[in-house]
Amino acid sequence: MYALIALGYTMVYGIVRLINFAHGDVFMVGAFLAFYSVEKYHLPLPAVFAISAGGAAFLAVVIERMAYRPLRNAPKIASLITAIGVSLFLEYFTALHQVFGPNYYAFPRPFGVVTMEIGGITFTNIQGIILVATLASLGVLQYVVHRTKVGRGMRAVSHDGVTAGLMGVNANAVISFTFGLGAALAGVGGVLYGIAYPQINTFMGVMPGLKAFTAAVLGGIGSIPGAVLGALIMGQSETMTTAYLSSTYRDGIAFVLLIAVLLWKPTGILGKARTEKV
Repeated sequence: MYALIALGYTMVYGIVRLINFAHGDVFMVGAFLAFYSVEKYHLPLPAVFAISAGGAAFLAVVIERMAYRPLRNAPKIASLITAIGVSLFLEYFTALHQVFGPNYYAFPRPFGVVTMEIGGITFTNIQGIILVATLASLGVLQYVVHRTKVGRGMRAVSHDGVTAGLMGVNANAVISFTFGLGAALAGVGGVLYGIAYPQINTFMGVMPGLKAFTAAVLGGIGSIPGAVLGALIMGQSETMTTAYLSSTYRDGIAFVLLIAVLLWKPTGILGKARTEKV
């Protein structure tokens, strides 16, 4: 799940050099869309995934168009402050009683939990679904980025937006598509989070968002494989810390890892240093 959220951070940063701190709250909106789809309308799981991914993508495109695009040529600190402001707005606006409300909600699981064991490793069907969904999303993302025309445009804008525009690439459309694609993955992650930890509220995206951002930086922000690698290291370190030390240190160890990697290799594990032309 960290990987699904981290991919959105790393793609947006790779295109426009922006840390979209509202991304964790888009993940939260995806989880609530899934909650209402299952609780009120009893939709099947494929439809729930589609609604959550589509709704999160639409929200991200609106945010990009209204909040980030007017500041694209402004100093980076302006975009950063705006991203924090959008994040706070989403959290407190959705906490209104007229929207989602401030309470915790029990997420209805669309199926029962089944425990399985293969080769001495015990896991549940929920963990299996999370793994399969993440790998499938990563495969689709790699195909889009490296095998489609819009993916070629994404790589061109990431490399040099001005030259890409001169070559006929619509940079605004590519950037909006990137925001929407990353948010769709976060929406899928919101569904999986609700199934795995069946309790949601409007502030649920804060800590997963921070940890996913840490995972993206850990693996090398701007690198899609790096985001997945960083997320795997993050999740494994948390689990090992809980098992062998204490759950009290679970959140802290993630950021200790980040500091260690940044001291050792500031670009992240798979990141590459960028050269700036004068």
